[in-house]
Amino acid sequence: MYARSARPHGVTMLGMIRNSLFGSVETWPWQVLSTGGKEDVSYEERACEGGKFATVEVTDKPVDEALREAMPKIMKYVGGTNDKGVGMGMTVPVSFALFPNEDGSLQKKLKVWFRIPNQFQGSPPAPSDESVKIEEREGITVYSTQFGGYAKEADYVAHATQLRTTLEGTPATYQGDVYYCAGYDPPMKPYGRRNEVWLVKA
Repeated sequence: MYARSARPHGVTMLGMIRNSLFGSVETWPWQVLSTGGKEDVSYEERACEGGKFATVEVTDKPVDEALREAMPKIMKYVGGTNDKGVGMGMTVPVSFALFPNEDGSLQKKLKVWFRIPNQFQGSPPAPSDESVKIEEREGITVYSTQFGGYAKEADYVAHATQLRTTLEGTPATYQGDVYYCAGYDPPMKPYGRRNEVWLVKA
């Protein structure tokens, strides 16, 4: 799975992560509450901290196309396209919300959430691009499963389905109208890539 050779096209999930322009990389703070699994699918229950996030929402486009539109906007904001002209460094993972239909297919709607690095949490620079918003969000608890490769829409849907199946018969309850996908790696990293799907605890 990790040796998948297909190259991403355009700006794929997290094209901005770990570029020297952005300096240091932080990890979004969370606490692992429990772990579980069934057959070859494992998961963690995590309590993820809230805070201030830079967000971009795209509608009326498929997931992969929407990401190619949203991610460069986040990248530019992080890299200095803001009122302070400051490069802030990165926080990983960068997550994005997907909105499933009843049949498991995805609506043409996506929202990227980038957690502002701790140094700038108190007073985030204002985005120069009006489509980039700063929002404050409470912490969330999620059920997370991990997979490798260059992730596309079909991969997110498949792993979300696997995670739901794995949670059947457990006390876990989760939101059905939204889930999150997350990535950690730049597109030039061909092996050992880390992607995740998060179901939000209800």
